[in-house]
Amino acid sequence: MSRIVALLIGFCSMITFAGSAAAADLTDEQIEDLVRQSYRFVAMYNVNNKFAMDPNNPTSTDGWNRVKANTTLVDHTMKAIARPNNDTLYIGAMIDVTKEPIILDVPAFDSVYVSMMVTGYDHYVNIPLSTQNGDFGEPTKILFYSERTPGYSGEPVEGVEHIFEATGDYLSAVMRVMPHADEPERMERNLAAMEAVKVVPLSEYLGKDKPEAKEVVFPDFGASDFDIFKNNLLEVMQFVFNHTTFDENDPVDKAVLATYEKLGVVPGQEYDPDNVADIDGKRVREVAERFAQQQLARATEPDFQPNMVKLFRLKGDISEELLAFQSVIGPIGQPAVEAVYPAISTADGKPMTTQNDYIIRMEPDEMPPAKAFWSITLYDMANGFFIPNEQKKYSVGLNGGMELDEDGGITIAIAAEKPEDIAEDNWLPIERGDIEIGPIMRIYGPDLEKFETWKPPVAELME
Repeated sequence: MSRIVALLIGFCSMITFAGSAAAADLTDEQIEDLVRQSYRFVAMYNVNNKFAMDPNNPTSTDGWNRVKANTTLVDHTMKAIARPNNDTLYIGAMIDVTKEPIILDVPAFDSVYVSMMVTGYDHYVNIPLSTQNGDFGEPTKILFYSERTPGYSGEPVEGVEHIFEATGDYLSAVMRVMPHADEPERMERNLAAMEAVKVVPLSEYLGKDKPEAKEVVFPDFGASDFDIFKNNLLEVMQFVFNHTTFDENDPVDKAVLATYEKLGVVPGQEYDPDNVADIDGKRVREVAERFAQQQLARATEPDFQPNMVKLFRLKGDISEELLAFQSVIGPIGQPAVEAVYPAISTADGKPMTTQNDYIIRMEPDEMPPAKAFWSITLYDMANGFFIPNEQKKYSVGLNGGMELDEDGGITIAIAAEKPEDIAEDNWLPIERGDIEIGPIMRIYGPDLEKFETWKPPVAELME
């Protein structure tokens, strides 16, 4: 008997109907399976909706079908997403194709690294445009739609170079831009290009009447993913199912649809709390928190590193297990051809905390195998947020600032006070306390052949 079949039989046996509603008495193991299958949807629902609609998010677009060019690096007030980026500049376009196709009008950039990452609530990651593929040297237009977009089926549109069928109706199209901060004139050109990105509905582009707008009621997003697991998991999943394209032949899709069918959630229906299972949200949250900590611990295990090149892929090319892992570790990520994200552990294997100071050293022949650039960013382990500090210094790299040693290596300090022999740019400040912390490295345009044998640096206790 397969694991999926056994799981479904288990779910059936644990649900008893009382009137029109179902009371689900699930075991911890069954809840963990539910969490694993749901994590990617929960994380991306939270991320995409916060970027579109959260007034407390400093990088929010303040609505769908809008663009926000973030022309400065984000700071510790950025709490819309775990492990946010602090080494490139972002352009966020939040796209809603439920009424009509949407065109993203993108100018040319003068940068060694620009990428566009697109994902819906299902967390399959697409990179339709990238400097790695020769894009962004000329202005371009890309049209987005889904199989549910009314009145459009993918036909060419004059003047539009790229047509993209998305698997979801509510999308984030996130562009990362290496601004070349050390070249002021070049940086100004790239900042101007960032500000020039526009969202254009197809009706406006063609000079036609705009389709009638219908009010959409979104379920509440949470301050954290765990809030959704506790408070409104089934309501969120019903909304997600109604706005996501599933493949009946894909085993991961089949499994999650079958699981939720037993709980009363199926695509195409309205959410009715009286006709779905009554699950214990508190228990689901507890299991989700435990599951997340397990995934974070895996990131620093040496035998897990080969999996780092298997993340943020398309449907059919990534496992359910890694979909859940990537959604815990940091939802907005790119496939390995664009970037890899190795975690940095300690030399003695013990957790890093703000009670201690640490040194990270790389000799010239140990430097990251980056064709574009690299960075190291420091986060708290509990939430994946930047460590607050007066210097607003959260990463070491070309954009966050770094200084190489005379021999071409680098020495980085994570410390409450800057060591005298450490360059200011190479200091990641902390405040004394008992907070568990973890540095994440980002390697952009990685040499994947070299990455197979390269080992991330380790953090050593400062003497």
